Amino acid sequence: MVVPNQDPGGVPPAEGRSLPEWHTLSPEEVRRELGTGTAGLSAKDAEERLQRYGENVLREEARETRLQVFLRQFASILIVILIIAAVVSFFVGEPQDAAAILIIVVLNALLGFSQEWQAGEAIEALRQMLVQRAVVIRDGKQQEVDASGIVPGDLVVLEMGERVPADISIVEATSLQVDEAPLTGESSPVDKAPGPLPPGTSLAERSNMVFAGTTVVNGRGRGVVVSTGMKTEFGLIAGLSQRVRAEATPLSRQMDILGRDIGLIAIGIAALAVAVGLLQQREFLEMFLIGVSLAVAVIPEGLPAVVTLTLAIGIKNMMRRNCLIRRLPASETLGAVSVICTDKTGTLTRNEMAVVRVRTPGSEVAVTGTGYAPEGEFLRDGSAVNPLEDPGLRQFLRAVLLCNHATLASDDEDGWRIFGTPTEGALVVAAAKAGLSREGAPEAVREFSFNSTRKRMTIIFRENDGDVAYVKGAPEVLLSRSSRLFLDGSVVPITEDLRDTLRRELSEYASRGLRVLGAAYRPLPAGIEWLPASIGWTAETVEEDLIFLGFAGILDPPRPEAAEAIRLCRSAGIDVIMITGDNPLTAYAIAQELGLSSEGALTGADLETMGDEELERRLRATKVLSRVTAEHKLRVIDILSREKAVIAMTGDGVNDAPALKKASIGIAMGIKGTDVAKESSDMVLVDDNFASIVAGVEEGRREYDNIARFTRYLLSSNVGELVAIVGGLLMGLPLILIPVQILWINLITDGLTALALGLEPAEQDVMQRRPRDPDESILTRSAFLVILILGIWLGLLTIYVFSGLYEVDLDRARTMAFTGLIIFELYNVLNFRSFRFPLHRIGFFSNPTLLYAILGSLALQVLVVYVPVLQAFLGTASLTLADWGLLALLGLPVLLAGEAYKILRLRSGREGPDTGETRAPG
Repeated sequence: MVVPNQDPGGVPPAEGRSLPEWHTLSPEEVRRELGTGTAGLSAKDAEERLQRYGENVLREEARETRLQVFLRQFASILIVILIIAAVVSFFVGEPQDAAAILIIVVLNALLGFSQEWQAGEAIEALRQMLVQRAVVIRDGKQQEVDASGIVPGDLVVLEMGERVPADISIVEATSLQVDEAPLTGESSPVDKAPGPLPPGTSLAERSNMVFAGTTVVNGRGRGVVVSTGMKTEFGLIAGLSQRVRAEATPLSRQMDILGRDIGLIAIGIAALAVAVGLLQQREFLEMFLIGVSLAVAVIPEGLPAVVTLTLAIGIKNMMRRNCLIRRLPASETLGAVSVICTDKTGTLTRNEMAVVRVRTPGSEVAVTGTGYAPEGEFLRDGSAVNPLEDPGLRQFLRAVLLCNHATLASDDEDGWRIFGTPTEGALVVAAAKAGLSREGAPEAVREFSFNSTRKRMTIIFRENDGDVAYVKGAPEVLLSRSSRLFLDGSVVPITEDLRDTLRRELSEYASRGLRVLGAAYRPLPAGIEWLPASIGWTAETVEEDLIFLGFAGILDPPRPEAAEAIRLCRSAGIDVIMITGDNPLTAYAIAQELGLSSEGALTGADLETMGDEELERRLRATKVLSRVTAEHKLRVIDILSREKAVIAMTGDGVNDAPALKKASIGIAMGIKGTDVAKESSDMVLVDDNFASIVAGVEEGRREYDNIARFTRYLLSSNVGELVAIVGGLLMGLPLILIPVQILWINLITDGLTALALGLEPAEQDVMQRRPRDPDESILTRSAFLVILILGIWLGLLTIYVFSGLYEVDLDRARTMAFTGLIIFELYNVLNFRSFRFPLHRIGFFSNPTLLYAILGSLALQVLVVYVPVLQAFLGTASLTLADWGLLALLGLPVLLAGEAYKILRLRSGREGPDTGETRAPG
C-alpha cells in the first residue's frame, strides 16, 4: 500500500528547499540528491525507505463486490416503481400479483448481475502485474527483487525486454531504447541516454529518464529510482482517472425519464379512477382494486427484464465482433456514438513497420508485402526486379541487415515475429525478402551505439579484405558525413546537385508520413584492434568520409479494413478524430491514405495556444491531433460534449485512462492496453481493430432500434389495457381485466414477443443514418401518436368483446376479453417489426424467433383457458372454437391497417412512422 504523503521524488529535500526537476540534473547530481553510491543502497537503507515511503504499487479503485453489482441492478426508477406496485398489491390482498412482480424484478437483477460480473471476470483474466520482478544493485551486488519493494534511490539495471519498474533517471546507457507508447502515445521507441536537459522539457522528450509501465526494447542501462508508486508519471495519471466521474449512458438516462413519466401517469390515472368510481357511488374497496389494476396496466412490468435480456444478447453478439462489453448499457451506447476519437498505432494501422520504398543513388524500388512475413517483391516502375542483381540495392540491404540488432523468427502459433525495435525489424524483413540473412556474416568487432544526439549507429565488421564500418541512421546526417556514394556498382564522388536531389526526395518521403533511415559504409584499415581506447579511432573519425548507399521509407501500414470502416462512419454521420502521440506528418499521411478528411493536423502545442471557442471551431474541420497529453484529451472531450456529442474514446495507455472514463463510452485495447486503461473503460476491443468498433456501432444501433421497437410495442399494449379498464369504468361495466390477468399479459405474453423483437435483424440502411439525438426520448411525438392510436384500437376491441357477453356469463366475457386482447397484441407485434418497411420488404420469416414467440404465447393461452389449475389462478373459463375464430377475425385489421399505412408512406416517398432517423450523407 502506498503511503499517501509520499514525496514525489523519494527522499525529501532539506527543509526549505524545493524538490528538483530530475531531468535537469546530471547523473552525479541525481546520485548525490538521493544518497545513492556506486554500490547502490544498502539493504538496511532500502528497508528504512520502504517503511517510510511505502510499496511501489499503484493504488487501485476497489472492485465492486458481488453484492454491490447485484444491488446496482435495482438502481432504476422503473424497478423502484415495480417494487412499490408489488408492496401495494400485497397489502390489498393480491399476494399472487405481488409475488409475480417481485419474481420478475429479482430475475431481471440476477440476469444483469450475471452479465456484468462475467464481464468483470473476463477483464480480471486479462489483467497482468505491471512489473513482478526487477534487478537492482544493493550492497554492491546485483540481485533480483520484488518490484513492489523498490524504493527511491535504488540503482536499477535495465535490460532489453523488461518492464520499467519505477520512474528512473538514467546514469548509464548502451543503445538504450524504450517503448513509451503506454504513457505518451509515441509509437516509435525512444532513445535514452544520461545527461541533463533544460527545465520545462516535455515528458515525451525527457530522453534521460525512463518511466514506470514502459518497456525496454533495445540495449541496456542503469538508473536511479526517483519516484515510485502513485508518484510516478504512470501513477499520477492513474490517480487522475480515478477522480474522473463516469458519464451516464444515453439509454440509462432515457429509461429513467420513461420510468419517472410512467410512475406519474400510473399514480394519476389510478387516483382519477378511484375518484370517478366514488362519484358513481361504487364501493371504496372495489375502486381501490380497480385503481391497482389500472396502475398495473400502465406499468410495463416486463420492460426492464426485456431490456436487460436484449442488452445481454447484444453483449454476446458484440463479443463475436471482438467487442468485450464491461457494462450492460454500454453496448447500446455504441449505437448513439456521433464522434469516435481513435488512436492510430495498432488501431487504424497494423502496428507492424514495413519498408515500402528504397532509394539508392542509382534507382528507386517499391517493396510489397505486409506484416513481418519475409514475402514480397521489389518493383521498379511496376515490374519485379531481383534485388540481388542490383549492386546498389544489394549493398544497401546488406548494410541495414548487418548494422542491426533485431532478429526475425518463425513462430508456429503466431507466425513471424520480430525481436527488437519495429523499425530495425522492418529492415531485417526487407533484407529477408531479398533472400539475405546473417548466416555466414562476418565477425562484429566494434559498435558505436545510436543516441538522439548522434542520430546514427555504427558496427564494424572484420571482412575478408579488411574491416568495414556499416552505418545506419538519419539520412540527412549520413549525407552530410558522406563524400562518396555507391552508384551502379562503383564508388564515385558525390556532387552537390545529387546531394540536393537526395535531400529533396528525403523531404518528399517525410511529407508522405514515412519514417526514413539511411545507410552508408566505409572500408577501414585491417588489423586494428578495435578497443574503446584505440588511439585516434573514435566514432567521429570512423563515421566520416562515408560512402552513401541510400535510404528506406518505412511505414506502419494502415489496416486494410480501416478505410472501409471510416467510409462507413462517414455514411453513418459519425465523425472520426485521430488522436495520436505520433508526429503530425505521419499521422496526417495515414489519415489521407485512409480517406479521413482533415484540414491539416493539430499538435498538443497548438492546443495549448487555443481558447476553447477556437478549438471547437477547428475541430469541425481538423480531424488529426498529434503529440497530445492526457489533459488535452479531456479538454477535447469536454468541448465535443458541449455540442451534445456522444463520444467513443479509444486508448491503450495510462495516459488514456482519464479520457476513457470521461467519454460516453471508453474503449480500451485488449492486446496492447494497460490494466489502468481497461479498468477505466466501458468496452475492451479484443483485436485492437478500428473496424471492430464500427461493427460494434452497427450492433449498438440494431440494439437501440429493437429496444425502441419493443418499448413502444409494450406501451401500446398497456394503453390498450388502460383503455379497456377505464372505458369499462366510464360505461359502468364490471372490471374487464383483473390484476393477475394484466400481469400475465405484461410479463408472459408481451414479454415473450417483446424479447423476440429484441432479436430483430438490423435494417439494411442502419449505417446510412445519422446518429440519434442522445437527448431524444424513445417516446417521440410521432411514436406517442402511433402508440395512442393502436392502444385505443386494442382497448375498444376488448370492450366490444366484453360488453356483448358480460350480462350472460361474466367469467366467459372476461376470458374472451383477456384472450382477445392477447390475440390483438400478437397481431400488433408484427406492426412493430419495422417503423418504415412492410413485412414483404423485411421478410416475414427473417426473425423466426418472433414467430415461435407468437405460437408459444398462443399455446400458453390455450393452457390458461382449459387447464383447471390455471383457470382458478387466472379466473378464466373455457372457450369454443368459434370464440377463437371470432377473436382472430376481429384482430386481423390491426395488422392490415399497419401494413397499408407503411406501403402508402413508401409510395409517397416519405419515411415511415416515428423513425427518428435522418439520412447521413453517403
